[in-house]
Amino acid sequence: MSKAAELAALIGSQTALSNRNILINGAMQVSQRGTSATATTANGYNVCDRWHQSMSSSGTFTLSQSSTAPSGFANSFKFDCTAADSSPSNIIFAQRVEGQNLQMLKKGTSDALSATLSFYIRSNKTGTYQVNMYDTDNTRIIGKTYTIDSADTWEYKTLTFAGDTSGAFADDNGGSLELEWWFAAGSTYNSGAVPTAWEAKSDGDRAAGLTVNLGDTVGNTLFITGVQLEVGEQATPFEHRSFGDELA
Repeated sequence: MSKAAELAALIGSQTALSNRNILINGAMQVSQRGTSATATTANGYNVCDRWHQSMSSSGTFTLSQSSTAPSGFANSFKFDCTAADSSPSNIIFAQRVEGQNLQMLKKGTSDALSATLSFYIRSNKTGTYQVNMYDTDNTRIIGKTYTIDSADTWEYKTLTFAGDTSGAFADDNGGSLELEWWFAAGSTYNSGAVPTAWEAKSDGDRAAGLTVNLGDTVGNTLFITGVQLEVGEQATPFEHRSFGDELA
C-alpha cells in the first residue's frame, strides 16, 4: 500500500488529505491584537485571532496567548481568573465560521456529514464541560460533554457530531456556525438537557451538562490549543499550518 493510501485509510474516506481543519488559528499562533488582555469582564476578540470570548457577570479574567502548551505546540489560549463570581451568567469561548467554508458538510441535505472536533485542554478545574455546534443561520444546535479528569494536566479530547439533514448553511461570508465551549453558566443556560441530537436552539440546553464554574475562585486557569474541526467521524492529527498561511 502506498503512503498516500495508508494516510487515506487512517483518516477515512470522508476526510481531505490536506486543508482538513475548518477552523482558523487552532494552534493559537497568531495574536495581532496583542498577547494579553487584563481585567476582562465582557464580550470581545481580545487575544489570538478568530477566537471570541463571551462573558457576563462571571468574574474577571486576564486572557493571554500563553507559551504553556502540549508537546508539538508553542502556544495556547489562557484564561486566568483575577476576581471571582460564584453566581455566573456565562463564560463562552468560541469561533465563528463563515457559511461558504462549511458547504462540504452538506448540512440540510439527506447526505449531511458528521464532523469531528478535537483539542487539547488543561485546567485546575476538573469536572464535566460542554461544547456545542450552533447553527446561527437556522437557530439549531447540537452539543457534547467531555471531562477534565486531572488538574493542571494536558488532556486530548475528540468529539463527533452527527450531520444535520435540516437547515442548510448560507453560502456566503456571514457567520453560519459557532463552535462554543462553555466554562461557566447560570440557570438561564443550564436548566435543560444536553442537546445530543440536532434540535431547535434552547438556551437552557446550551450548558446543561456543565458542572464547573471557571470564575468561582481567583487563580483558576484554563488553557486550550490544537483545536481542529474536520469532516468525518474520526479525529486526525492536528494539521499544522505555517504562520504565514494562518495569518493570511
